[in-house]
Amino acid sequence: MATALLLTNMNSLRRSALRAVSRSKTRASTAPRRTFITIIEQGKEGWRLSLGRDPVRLTPGLNLNIPIYHSLQKIDLRESSISIPHLTGYTADNVPVTCSGSLFYRIVDGYKACFAISDVDNNIRNTGTSAVRSVIGHFTYDQVISDRNELNKRLNTVIGNSIANWGVECTRFEIQSFQPANREVERQLELQMEAERNRRKQLLDTQAQINVAEGQKQRVILESEGHLAAKSNEADAAFKTVVREAEARKQQALMEASALASQIDAIAQAVAAPGSAPGPAERGQALNALVELRRLDQLRAIAGNAGKGTYFFGNQAALGVGMGLGGGGDAFNVDYAEQVKAGLVEKERSNVKGPRVEVGGVVVQ
Repeated sequence: MATALLLTNMNSLRRSALRAVSRSKTRASTAPRRTFITIIEQGKEGWRLSLGRDPVRLTPGLNLNIPIYHSLQKIDLRESSISIPHLTGYTADNVPVTCSGSLFYRIVDGYKACFAISDVDNNIRNTGTSAVRSVIGHFTYDQVISDRNELNKRLNTVIGNSIANWGVECTRFEIQSFQPANREVERQLELQMEAERNRRKQLLDTQAQINVAEGQKQRVILESEGHLAAKSNEADAAFKTVVREAEARKQQALMEASALASQIDAIAQAVAAPGSAPGPAERGQALNALVELRRLDQLRAIAGNAGKGTYFFGNQAALGVGMGLGGGGDAFNVDYAEQVKAGLVEKERSNVKGPRVEVGGVVVQ
């Protein structure tokens, strides 16, 4: 029994020794090896201090680095980014929002980045976080939603001015997400946006109605102007027609007068003695002859009219009694009296009502 217990203790001691040896080998393999040469990668630069002072800039490639005597700091000169997630803030209209963004920067002065500030990355992150909260407070929720580029430009300017003294350049800032902080605020904003859309719709509908009314107004104005132009053209046409008709009647009257004068001259020439020029007497006889011919034509037209009518001839002077030279008026009176007498006889025979004729103020049917 004692022997078995001794063997067990010896085995446990052996295992403990083996574990200790293995741990010591692991520490020796992971410990950094100190050498006299250091390598600076492309896109980076190093600053070497001799006993904590006298900084020397190291370019990419192989550089001397004596252990204990030298200390080294490396700076990445390439453009880098810092993510700023789930940052809460308030807009200018007091809307709580949550936003996330990425800050892109590049170190342009390695000396300042190493010795003007202790931890450049953390300080850039803190500056970006503070600037985002500050700049969002100058914009309303609708402005951020409608024009996010303006917010990015403002952030780029503010952050760039803040970190310029550290030898760091802010290339750009990009807002990745922007939303209300809770569901209740989001619902209120949705109601507000819906009301705004309804207001804009009403404005557009009103403007459309105004445009329709303006179009109708222009249509009525154009139609009235068209009617006015048409009436003016019709009035001008009527005026020109009346003027031309008057000119035509004038020309007709002149032509008829010329024709009548020619007829009178011809009749007077026929009545005058052979070889002598016609005088006033011959011209008077010619005029009376023409008048009598016209009266006979009128009476012939009246006699040939088949319709019923009433004719008024007036007194003896109107009938031409005693007016004609050479008894022409008496002949007309006798001829007319015979026609009236024949009409009365015909009426009594046919017992048909004939035309009414007034002679000397007496109506005879």
